Amino acid sequence: MDDLKKIMLPAGLVLLGLIVYASTFTVQQYETAIKLRLGEIVGSDYEPGLHLKVPLLNNILKFDARIQTLDSRPERFLTIEKKDVIVDSYAKWRISNAAQFFRSTGGDSARTARLLSERINTSLRNEFGKRTIQEVVSEDRLELMTALTKEIDTQAMELGVDVVDVRVKKIDLPPEVSESVYNRMRAERERVARDLRAKGSEAAERIRADADRQRTVILADAYREAEETRGLGDAKAAETYANAYTADPEFYAFYRSLNAYQQSFANSDSTLVISPDTEFFKFFRSMNGASVAPDAEPDVAARPQSAQPFSPYGFSSRAD
Repeated sequence: MDDLKKIMLPAGLVLLGLIVYASTFTVQQYETAIKLRLGEIVGSDYEPGLHLKVPLLNNILKFDARIQTLDSRPERFLTIEKKDVIVDSYAKWRISNAAQFFRSTGGDSARTARLLSERINTSLRNEFGKRTIQEVVSEDRLELMTALTKEIDTQAMELGVDVVDVRVKKIDLPPEVSESVYNRMRAERERVARDLRAKGSEAAERIRADADRQRTVILADAYREAEETRGLGDAKAAETYANAYTADPEFYAFYRSLNAYQQSFANSDSTLVISPDTEFFKFFRSMNGASVAPDAEPDVAARPQSAQPFSPYGFSSRAD
């Protein structure tokens, strides 16, 4: 009897342990679970810890409650300008209602990703269809992401999940569109360059014309001042000469004759044929230029002994 008790006691403990193990289930911190009874949901969203169930009657399904990443394939969308863009996006989501998640997707992650991708693509198509390319690549992009996240999260409630964030990784243009866009950008830049060159040429011509005008005005003013100064100088010189000549007319006549003699006889290679009795040689005949008869004797006593009469032939003669 004692031997039977020794055998039954461990067996009973093992059986009790198996019953307890089959009657409980554990939910981890990163999990959410639902309880099924013959395929019908009878419990969901259990807190982390130990929970009870009916063995063989209840079935427990656990799902990962952590934030997961859905990396969608690049899709082509139309903007409001009817331009194609290729958008590469991703979304962050997690299960918020385990029961609804099981009813909508059967707990299949691949099906969940497909359903979420369809909703994300629909929202992206709607939002891109309201905006231009410039708006989706500029600062309005953050506003676009916020609106997308809010809209998709509302749609994803029927799947029992929360969409935490939706982001666009890259926006590309199709090859056939890229070339036309680049050509249009190049044409626009060339137009701007032509406008700038035209404005520069216009400004250069205006500056050049103003400089030429100023040059002409400066030269005209300088010429006017020079002519005025020259006129004043000529008037002053004429006044000075007039005052000097009227002071001693005989000396002025003598001075003019000396200049004429110097200029006439300066070139030794020239031959001058002229009569000695002409008015040109009057100072050769007399000191004061008065006319003297050819046969008259000069008044030697009336003149200084050192004075010598000029010869019309370029040399002086002395009376013995």
